[in-house]
Amino acid sequence: MAVLTVVLATRNEGKVAEFKAGLADLGITILSLRDFPTCPEVEEDGETFSANALKKARAAFACTGLPSLADDSGLEVDALGGAPGVLSHRFAGPEEDDAANNAKLLALLSGRPEEARTARFRAVLALVWGPGKERMVEGTCEGRILEKPRGRGGFGYDPLFYVPTLGRTLAELNVAEKNSVSHRGAAIRNLRPVLAELIAKGELAEHAHRGGE
Repeated sequence: MAVLTVVLATRNEGKVAEFKAGLADLGITILSLRDFPTCPEVEEDGETFSANALKKARAAFACTGLPSLADDSGLEVDALGGAPGVLSHRFAGPEEDDAANNAKLLALLSGRPEEARTARFRAVLALVWGPGKERMVEGTCEGRILEKPRGRGGFGYDPLFYVPTLGRTLAELNVAEKNSVSHRGAAIRNLRPVLAELIAKGELAEHAHRGGE
């Protein structure tokens, strides 16, 4: 029996699967914004991952009344001065898709040698369960950008992001493997003791009955 319900402030089923896998044994029911179709879209206009994650988590809590968890994450490429960073999801333009983002990244890195293609994924998670009741954690994953995509799994830049310790891209991993090395997986692992502590203290339980409001 679930000890509480948490709303994940996303409509991305790939992210939902990663969070469910990473938090499975904590007895948490994870819903997403797909379960709350009246919740508005939130403009991710913050200058940092932290700002965007907090904005989304606060909005989800305001809409649902349930403890809400949001992430903002992105790719930081050293040769591009940390870009695309917070613009990772709209790198090629607000109306473009993953393929366009990947194509732009490859074009900008064209001709650069392997040692000049280092990068990392960074994820920041924000948990909000009331006014002033907020916690944040983050995680990173180091790797490099390939010259062409590999793998059919994942989403975003996963087919281009090569993890040297595994010899594969994130798109070539299953959910469990990806959680073990990914930036979001690392952040989820850092979130686990925070959730466990709050559950033990009963700080989240008071909101668990409000999902139908």
